[in-house]
Amino acid sequence: MREFGYQRVLDVSGAVALLDADPDARFLGGGTNLVDLMKTGVERPARLVDVRELPLDRIESTREGALRIGATVTNSDLAAHPEVRRRYPALTQAVLAGASGQLRNMATVGGNLLQRTRCGYFADVTQPCNKRVPGSGCPAIEGEHHNSAILGASDHCVAVHPSDMGVALTAFDAVVSYETADGLGELPLADFYLPVGDTPHLETTLPQGALITGVTLPPAPVAAHSRYRKVRERASYAFAIGSVAAALDVEAGVVRDVRLALGAVASRPWRAREAERVLKGAPADARTFEAAADAELAAATPLPHNGYKVTLMRNLMVAVLTELAQETAR
Repeated sequence: MREFGYQRVLDVSGAVALLDADPDARFLGGGTNLVDLMKTGVERPARLVDVRELPLDRIESTREGALRIGATVTNSDLAAHPEVRRRYPALTQAVLAGASGQLRNMATVGGNLLQRTRCGYFADVTQPCNKRVPGSGCPAIEGEHHNSAILGASDHCVAVHPSDMGVALTAFDAVVSYETADGLGELPLADFYLPVGDTPHLETTLPQGALITGVTLPPAPVAAHSRYRKVRERASYAFAIGSVAAALDVEAGVVRDVRLALGAVASRPWRAREAERVLKGAPADARTFEAAADAELAAATPLPHNGYKVTLMRNLMVAVLTELAQETAR
C-alpha cells in the first residue's frame, strides 16, 4: 500500500478546504470500500481526510415532510430508524440486504453512494480496465461477464453499480446535498450518476472536491407500501445479480402510483421509467405487470453469458409487483 497522510476533521468547511488544497486527497467515512481499493492499488490517495466525526450523523424530518439523512449516518442506524422503517420500508430492506452487520456498522450513507464497482477486472491492477485506466479496454466484454450490465452499458464498460441502498433511494427520488469550496449544492439522484458512454472513469456529476453532506427523501405516500427484493448467488453476504425496489398504490384495482428501480443491471441504480409509464392507470394484474417488465427490458443488450438476467429481472419485477398488489387488496 502506498504511504499516505491522515487527518481528522471536525467541521465541513475544514474538510472541503483540505481537499480543495490537495486534489490527491480522499474523504474517508467508514472506509469499507476505499481501504480495500487502497490495498489492491486501485486507489492511491496521498492523504485521507477522515470525515467520520463531522456533525452529519442525524436523520430528521423537515417542515415540508421530507426526511433528511446525514452523510455520516451508518447503514445500521439508517435501517433501524423508525421513520425510515415506517415511511420507506424498501430502504430499510435494501440496507439490511447489503453487506454484513459488521460492515453496516461502519459504512456510511455518503460512502455507499460513491462505492466503486466490484467488477473483477477493475479490482485487478494487472488487467486493463477503462474505468481504472481510460483507453486501456474492457476485457469483461470478451471475458468473465456473467454479472455485468444488461442496460445502459457501452463498448467501453459493462460493469454494474453494487449499491443496494442506492436502488431504493433512486426509486424514491432522493436528492443529494453537497458542499464545495464554492458553496452548497444539490443533485437529484437521477442526475447524480453519469451514463457510461466512452468515459466510464467519470462516474458522478459531483464537482471536484465536493463532500456529500446528506440525502433528502421527498414526501412520498406510496413509499410506505414498498418492498426491496435482492437475488444473489448465496444467501449470506453477497452482491446482487439482480434487485428491485418497488412501491405500489392501487385503488379499485387500478395502479394509481408506482415507483420502480432496478439494481445490478447497469452502471448506476436504474430507474424503470418505461415500466412505470405502462403501470400508471392500468389494471393491477399479472398481464399489466408482465407488459411493464417487458417494456423496460426491451432495451436490454445482454452479453453471451448474462442473458439470464433478462429473464431473472422480468420474473423479479412481476413477483414483487404482484405481492404488493395482493397486499393492497387485503
